[in-house]
Amino acid sequence: MREENPASRDPGSRYPQPEFPQQDQEHPGWTGPMDPPPDHGEESYRGSGLLRDLKAVLTGGDSGIGRAVALAFAREGADVLFTHLPEEEDEARQTRALVEDAGRKAIPVACDIREEEQCRRLVGRAVEEFGRIDILVNNAAYQMSQPDGISAISTEQFDRVVRTNLYGMFWLSKMALPHMPRGGCIINSTSVQAYKPSPHLLDYAMTKGAIVTFTQGLAQMVAPDGIRVNAVAPGPVWTPLIPATMPDTVEFGKKSPLGRPAQPAEMAPAYVFLASPQATYITAEIVNATGGTPLP
Repeated sequence: MREENPASRDPGSRYPQPEFPQQDQEHPGWTGPMDPPPDHGEESYRGSGLLRDLKAVLTGGDSGIGRAVALAFAREGADVLFTHLPEEEDEARQTRALVEDAGRKAIPVACDIREEEQCRRLVGRAVEEFGRIDILVNNAAYQMSQPDGISAISTEQFDRVVRTNLYGMFWLSKMALPHMPRGGCIINSTSVQAYKPSPHLLDYAMTKGAIVTFTQGLAQMVAPDGIRVNAVAPGPVWTPLIPATMPDTVEFGKKSPLGRPAQPAEMAPAYVFLASPQATYITAEIVNATGGTPLP
């Protein structure tokens, strides 16, 4: 475990600050080559049984925020079924090891959530393995920076962004709800981009705004069933998606008030809290974790 000291509690200096080396990767990006390496909480996250014996389904759990959430959920006592793309099998293997090292069941599933039938099979697998779904985390997302404006956003890119970020979330929520007992919850990953869109991420930002609306609307719809729906809105986070989709990694996160990007480990506790019994009166809310960027 990391030893605590006063400096480790300083939000500005706890983790590496830009400038970072310029680094470019092919999509979807890989954790290993990243400099500095992302922190998923491997040495720092300590569970206290908040999610003991709950059953979680998590999309995009192979790396980044998803890996940090899978690790934290497992250390809090949950079993985790998580998705990854076929080409991310090596990354998924590392997440699986972290969950199993915590003594919990880990089920990695290669799944492209852009396809309705694959979403249906994913929910079926979760029900077969667990018997129920207590927590659904819609975290998987796709983005691709286009600094040259809207004319550079191809229909193919637009379709991939919308189908990954919105269709998958819609289908999985719809399909999982019949298998959720009272007390279950859905947690969606939105973004600071929902409120302060960067022009070069226009299509991505649009979907993140839609996730906010979906979260707040669905929460009201399923409240009588004892199901809560919330979202987390991260600011810049140091994940493989950044070197794989952004043209400049040198100053990534530098413009946030804290002067650096977040590490995935700093996002996971928000998901744990929203999934826990401590949050039973919290629904239709967006937890902003933006490094100080004010949001509505």
